[in-house]
Amino acid sequence: MTAKDRYERLLVALRKVIPYDAAALLRVDGSILTPVAAKGLTPDALGREYSQSNHPRLEIICNSDEPVRFPAQTPLPDPFDGLLAENANAWSHIHACLGCPLRVEGRLIGVLTADALYPGAFDGIDPRFLKAVGALAGAQMQTANLISALEKSAERQGLIATDLMQDIQRRQGDQIIGSSSTMAHLRKEIDLVARSDFNILVLGETGVGKELVARAIHAASNRNGIPLLYLNCAALPETLAESELFGHTKGAFTGANRDRAGKFELADKGTLFLDEIGELPLPVQPKLLRTIQEGEIQRVGTDKAMRVNVRLIAATNRDLEIEVEKKRFRADLYHRLNVYPINVPSLRKRKSDIPLLAGFFCERIQRRLGLGQVRISPFAYEVMEGYDWPGNVRELENVISRAALKASSGVPRNEAVIIDAAHLESDLIPVNHRDAHSKPNRSSVPSKDLSLNDAVKNYKRECIKRAIDKNQGNISAAARDLKMNRSNLYNLSKQLGIIGNKE
Repeated sequence: MTAKDRYERLLVALRKVIPYDAAALLRVDGSILTPVAAKGLTPDALGREYSQSNHPRLEIICNSDEPVRFPAQTPLPDPFDGLLAENANAWSHIHACLGCPLRVEGRLIGVLTADALYPGAFDGIDPRFLKAVGALAGAQMQTANLISALEKSAERQGLIATDLMQDIQRRQGDQIIGSSSTMAHLRKEIDLVARSDFNILVLGETGVGKELVARAIHAASNRNGIPLLYLNCAALPETLAESELFGHTKGAFTGANRDRAGKFELADKGTLFLDEIGELPLPVQPKLLRTIQEGEIQRVGTDKAMRVNVRLIAATNRDLEIEVEKKRFRADLYHRLNVYPINVPSLRKRKSDIPLLAGFFCERIQRRLGLGQVRISPFAYEVMEGYDWPGNVRELENVISRAALKASSGVPRNEAVIIDAAHLESDLIPVNHRDAHSKPNRSSVPSKDLSLNDAVKNYKRECIKRAIDKNQGNISAAARDLKMNRSNLYNLSKQLGIIGNKE
């Protein structure tokens, strides 16, 4: 039985003594409360984080030593207004609310909340009974956390991890979100390979979260005491790629006015993440292969070899087997990297995770824009589920951000912002209309006022814009779609005014 199962059983048991319509068990991490189980709430409620500063009721509960019962007419907003599963369409306010701080030996570890639509639902409950319930719930949550920590400790050969630890680099939003079977399998794969010291190849489409997987592997590894270093191979000009990887000595080339360590040297005894490995210039690949095989590097400008101990995690959205066949990637390097491949699923293969992801992004955009609570209507979810998400999770975040901005127009500050299907229509084109959309629009056809040369430029401009937009601004991926060399596409895009002087 998992920790999640234990939490849900606790809520089911509490329903027999507390007549709630919705209840949630939240873990406390500093000023942030994260749901670990809920009953009677919409799925996206579990994907959100609730900060005390944005939710005054939760702040009051956290600062209290006793259970808190809020008056029906309190002006304080309820964190779960509009998130009741049985009342999602009405978005009505919750009228009865109570909360219990869950403390173990004086330390706050969680919060239990219960909400009901009927204002007097909790009036007959003895406060002493609520306090006893809070104490029992706290003890049960602590037990579940300890069991979970022991299980993870055994799995990771003595590494201690508790259920109350923050997720990987939360400040950067690096969270792997999803409860689908495909994501459960992905987490098992991460846990398995993290214990090894194998080189890992992370595969997946653009926007699926390959970097998050790399960070999760490093965080669960024996090397997690040293920061993960990152290098985007697609951003490396061929002339500087060797220096970025292996370093250089003063005077090695024009502009090398001092000695400089490369990424491998800086990552010694730690982990180096090479993103977009499929874009690594071909002349540099043999030197990377030698480093993997021999554990040695040479700075540009010297013959002196240096030993390094670096675990390599590489990621790509390319099919490297095809790249090998086309002589664009070395076969021996591919086999050295492909010790244990991990495939990150596309969003269209785990659409059941969309509500969790959407809830997370709604909370993030709410904080960024200073909005009231951002919600998504059931009709908007229907539109999302009918879309195939070629840009994956990154595209979902962008779509929700734009939709929230549109939906907030004219909404008074601190009032709920509701994203409806109409706010998504310009972004989410139904799959059966995709072919029609991909055809040139009317502006692609020469008008009477355009020369043939200008019409051709317009058509090129539209084709390039579509390819860049489809690939979320990734020039390399757009170039592959257009069957062009990356540098040629970049130069042509500058000539046509699509991008500025900087990529």
